[in-house]
Amino acid sequence: MYFRQTISALALLSCIAIPGLSSAQVPAPKSKQDSIARADSIARADSIALVKQLEKELGAQNADTSGAAAQGPRATGSYMNIGFVSLTDAGWSTAREIGAIERGDHDPKVNGFTIPNAEISLDGNVDPYFKGFSNIVLKIDSAGDSGIELEEAYGLTTSLPWNLQVKFGQFFAEFGRQNPQHPHSWAFVDAPLVLTRMFGPDGLRSQGLRVSWLLPTPFYTEALVAVMNATGETASSFRSPESSEIHGGVVNDRAVSNGFSDLLIVPRINTSFDLTETQTIVLGASGAFGPNNSGPSAETKVYGVDAYWKWKPAAAQAGFPFLSLQTEAMYRRYDAAQRLSATELLVTLPSEVLKDRGAYAQVLWGIKPRIVAGLRGEFERGNGGSFNSELRGDQSRISPNLTWYPTEFSKFRMQYNYDDRKAIGTDHSLWFQFEFLIGAHAAHKF
Repeated sequence: MYFRQTISALALLSCIAIPGLSSAQVPAPKSKQDSIARADSIARADSIALVKQLEKELGAQNADTSGAAAQGPRATGSYMNIGFVSLTDAGWSTAREIGAIERGDHDPKVNGFTIPNAEISLDGNVDPYFKGFSNIVLKIDSAGDSGIELEEAYGLTTSLPWNLQVKFGQFFAEFGRQNPQHPHSWAFVDAPLVLTRMFGPDGLRSQGLRVSWLLPTPFYTEALVAVMNATGETASSFRSPESSEIHGGVVNDRAVSNGFSDLLIVPRINTSFDLTETQTIVLGASGAFGPNNSGPSAETKVYGVDAYWKWKPAAAQAGFPFLSLQTEAMYRRYDAAQRLSATELLVTLPSEVLKDRGAYAQVLWGIKPRIVAGLRGEFERGNGGSFNSELRGDQSRISPNLTWYPTEFSKFRMQYNYDDRKAIGTDHSLWFQFEFLIGAHAAHKF
């Protein structure tokens, strides 16, 4: 038994070094749902196939299998996918303070080099009822200091009836298309401006529970709702300790005492269907409703709509050529209570409604295998207020880029940004990015 466990461990550490052992055994996807899960199943199949091959070569055919047979479906929990993705950015900008135009936590921050994201991912079957996922992120900030954070750690049900699924733990809120994505999945070097305004530098994520229901419609339709904590630096529009940068007042450290009214509610509905045999469209609408800490009963509401369209010819090879368009628009209503100024003594700021809006649209053209050209345009606007917040200033940006994938495990990207900030001026930036992936990595949604 000890020998079999040793072989299993070797298989886990070595499966990435022997590609293609069993990928061909995983059937081709017949639907979008199959496509979403296929990459994950390939990685687990590789590990299982390698165990069987090593046992055969080392004469372990007679190993005790009665224990594994008795375990039944639980045996799959012995295998865990391990992946590591690293991003390195380099470049230069005319902005005197790059953080003023690049506000995302994983955006370029300095002239020169930086590592904005290095992610360790772990995922696997827990038992016949649950899967487990975690993402641990390491990064180097603009001062050269290293940091680490538990980005996501959650369980996911696999066998609930009535097309239901439950996610629980720490995870990104499924608001729109970009917010749930990790930086290595982005089509551009930096996060869209409107996302960092609405949800802060690290996106909207927290601890909580999410329920989804796959509706019995002739095309894909899914309804989701998450109930999450409204606290912490990753809930900047709500009860973040840094929210005074939005409303300018002293933070009201209200306790969670009124049930759901003190929590963050994030509903979403999205649908997908084929326009033709070569065109697919995905449409979605999201909301985020919860308390903010400008006062004891102040609230924030964020609304968003998104769309994704993709064309790929029937004769495409390795997914190329293709053309895709993605866009999101968001609106935030921040009800700021009467509050003491955080910067000026004896000054009281009035109660007011702070309104922000913004949008982006990006087009990607897969020119030929492993070469993709992109163009993104975006803007963000605010209605002013009694506090002159740098986070709510008007800004627009145009970003063309070009990405080359030597293989599916690495990429090089070059991107130019033209930023225009009202009453401040324009800036030009040129960024380069290199990414590599080792190990297995769970598939991302279409």
